[in-house]
Amino acid sequence: MTAVTIETPAMSRPEIAAIESGVLRFVKWLDQYGETSYDHQSFFAGDLGRGAKALYYRKPLLGTVAVAPMIFAEAFVPSARRFFYKKQRFPIADAHYAMGFAFLANVLNDDQYYRRAVDFLHVLKETRSAGFERYCWGYPFSWETRNGTMHAGTPMITTLPYAYEAFREVFRIDGDLKWREIMRSIAEHAFLDYHDIRTSDLASSCSYTPDPDDPGGVINASAYRAFLLTQAAMDFSEQRYQSVADRNLNFVLESQNSDGSWYYSTDGKRDFVDHFHTCFVLKALAKIEALTGNRECTLAIERGVHYYIQNLFDAEGLPKPFSRRPRLTVYRNELYDYAECINLAVLLKGRFSALDLILSRLTNFSAWQKPDGSFRSRKLLIGWDNTPMHRWAQSQMFRSLCFLLYRDAQSSSAKTGN
Repeated sequence: MTAVTIETPAMSRPEIAAIESGVLRFVKWLDQYGETSYDHQSFFAGDLGRGAKALYYRKPLLGTVAVAPMIFAEAFVPSARRFFYKKQRFPIADAHYAMGFAFLANVLNDDQYYRRAVDFLHVLKETRSAGFERYCWGYPFSWETRNGTMHAGTPMITTLPYAYEAFREVFRIDGDLKWREIMRSIAEHAFLDYHDIRTSDLASSCSYTPDPDDPGGVINASAYRAFLLTQAAMDFSEQRYQSVADRNLNFVLESQNSDGSWYYSTDGKRDFVDHFHTCFVLKALAKIEALTGNRECTLAIERGVHYYIQNLFDAEGLPKPFSRRPRLTVYRNELYDYAECINLAVLLKGRFSALDLILSRLTNFSAWQKPDGSFRSRKLLIGWDNTPMHRWAQSQMFRSLCFLLYRDAQSSSAKTGN
């Protein structure tokens, strides 16, 4: 198979200038605000919130009463997060910031942004999960799930690819072999420390964490691992990575529903369909397709994008959180959805006219960017959640906009022959 090359139309200069201006305003805000923040999960990260959530999973009726105050605060007093847990830094956000600054360094040819990217890589080195031989990362807080407590620092396959890409983007700039050594360590962790659950003759789901009791079945987790190991197989000429990646990829392809959607999980319980997890799956497939030319990826992307456009946007053509809800939703729109939609639309630019139109609509983000340069986190049923959260999704929005600028600069350069 051969890699796929798609010619992407460049955006207008006024559009690009407006995006660049918004990005630079955000950088100024980040400089002043700092690299720690509250989080989407702050309500449930402390002992009180974790206890209430654990009760909800054990005894849903009683647990609903216990979590009700947090849900109310999330919907109507989001700034109350500060009473439930502390500000923290988040490895997944640091990885997004590193990538964003690497893209920005290339676009603006400015060394200060390269240095910022390197700073975030040094932070990632310092905040790797303890007790593991190879580089890996997880959440800095303990997280209650239906399967029990995921303790702080537990590595997650859904974080690894971002760290890998962060080190890879900076390595592409400076060629420093220490970054490549860490990339190899991340790849080895992804290959060795997660187990596979056979789902068919050709497919396997992967575990979300290295926990041997992890049941697997989360579709985006296998999509992430399939991409990471496919990229690493090419970066390091390792066929053993590709063999595992192919089985995880086949699980993702075989799990696609007849309408083109993917449930969050194949466990029969978490059968919701939401915006950003759909983007996670589609972007992994798009990256694998670009690397390998896999025709089955192409067909799955076409079916998936058709479902995505038809079902995960509201009447105004803006991202909506769910097409199939798992529970009551206390907000209208989510920054995370915007960020992942922009990223996906850039990856697939020029292939789906409806998605290109959505991209042009979302890059006019003035309603979401506050005067200080940060982004609003959610549009609530009444008003906005203006609490800036690096993981949810200041860093993702920044990285997506920088990626858009980077891809546009590449397209413009190709057309002028520079």
